[in-house]
Amino acid sequence: MGSNSTTGYRGRVVMLVDNGVHGDSRVQKAARSAADAGWEVFLLGIRNARSESDTWRIGDAEVRLLRVPKPLHRLPREYSRSLRRPLAYASTTKAAYRVQEIKAWQADLYERRVRARVLGGGLPAAVGVAAQLPSRAAATALARWVRFRSGETRRLRKAQADPAAPVNRLSVRAWQGLLGDRSWRRLDPGLWDFELAFRGAIDELKPDIIHANDFRMLGVGARAMLRARAAGRRTKLVWDAHEFVGGITGRPDNPRWLPAQIAYTAEYAAYPDAVVTVSDTLAELLQETHGLAERPAVVLNAPMAPPAGADGDVPDLRALCGVDDSTPVLVYAGAVNPSRGCQIMVEALPELPEVHVAFVTMNPNGDNQFSEALRERAVELGVADRVHLLPYVKHWQVVPFLSAADAGVIPIHHKPNHELALITKYLEYSHARLPIVVSDVKTMAQTARATGQGEVFTAEDLTDFVRAVRAVLADPERYRAAYDKPGLLEAWTWEAQARILDEVYSSVLGVPAAGGARPPASRQPADDLELTRTAR
Repeated sequence: MGSNSTTGYRGRVVMLVDNGVHGDSRVQKAARSAADAGWEVFLLGIRNARSESDTWRIGDAEVRLLRVPKPLHRLPREYSRSLRRPLAYASTTKAAYRVQEIKAWQADLYERRVRARVLGGGLPAAVGVAAQLPSRAAATALARWVRFRSGETRRLRKAQADPAAPVNRLSVRAWQGLLGDRSWRRLDPGLWDFELAFRGAIDELKPDIIHANDFRMLGVGARAMLRARAAGRRTKLVWDAHEFVGGITGRPDNPRWLPAQIAYTAEYAAYPDAVVTVSDTLAELLQETHGLAERPAVVLNAPMAPPAGADGDVPDLRALCGVDDSTPVLVYAGAVNPSRGCQIMVEALPELPEVHVAFVTMNPNGDNQFSEALRERAVELGVADRVHLLPYVKHWQVVPFLSAADAGVIPIHHKPNHELALITKYLEYSHARLPIVVSDVKTMAQTARATGQGEVFTAEDLTDFVRAVRAVLADPERYRAAYDKPGLLEAWTWEAQARILDEVYSSVLGVPAAGGARPPASRQPADDLELTRTAR
């Protein structure tokens, strides 16, 4: 099977991603554009509860979603007792079961007493009630014991989730000292669940290039590449680093998780034939952290022009909000979790009486606790009629959809990874020619100040946010004029980024790029694999 592109067949690319593909515009654009450039593309993702189909096509690229059982994602502590609190149950599931079991027993005893009084009456009823006394006493005593053990279980789980607890810190450091970068095998064995789900599908496809998106797929891709090399194929590995793993916020219930991901990434970072990432700043950081021989190529998360034959009926943002053209609308596109700072947009509305805000996010009306929190806060402030949660549109419709707003907002908080790149929404707002209101995270704040396309406010500062919004709404054309600068938007297109990605693919295989020029030779030896380990 080959690509339908007029460029002609150039090789098979298997892209790996640890999500359901829907909502991940970067992988969708990469798959489509690679197929358009003549590569035969298979995009392997993960089937989840929202997946409507296991297979579909993005242009000439084929998407296949895999079922990923995750028994190893459950922490070992969920199956065993702990000497820290020996009377705790082995698992919270067992604790909940025992509590409910005792409640059911007590409910049954109560039903029998009531039934005896209603249906029996007199001496038989009294005898029946008296006969229950030992069982009631036993149930009461056992209920107290079960509640105590259940409380011990909760206290144990709280202690196990505390990253500052000496026992937890000692355990992590012990595994790191004993196994080094291999310590993730003990700290987070759940990473093996991805390997076991993907390996068969990858090996069956026999790819020429494996494109591993983000850090979880790096190890999966590296092992698949090694198996292919062992079988005599010259499969190449490209790692698409979406973020800096060391800058990710850890999980509050599991202090082992982040050290495991850092170790996992460090172990496999030496394997790729080429690395691409999302910004110059992150490229430098990855090269320094992992001792990469070459600086990663930068492929921005830029918007894509509508593909040929795409549906041209773009939803109307203002109509969905129920407002006319004269009403000021601030738009935010993306996830609405707390670190994204979205609540400040709601908090500001009492100070901006004419303004509406639109949050364009995945699953806005479903089981999304963060969306619900925004709604609840809007009700508390009396501004619910000016807060609108809207669903995602197709990725090529994003720019015209957003262009109906008056300004695009990025209220993101200071986190290590938030400082490193022009994130997708920044570039989408730019192509929509929106004035941008952005918090003072490093890269985006520097860019907004340099181009003049927006106002920068101090992250999490409500007063300064209101100031910035008023500034852009008072003189929007001043900020829109920045987009007239020659070359600014042209460099921020997906078409330009797709050419870079194609050059990376061509380079690692040593074949001509789509434009016809033969790329530089791959940095990997043709006949064998030489891996260089990072000095740590």
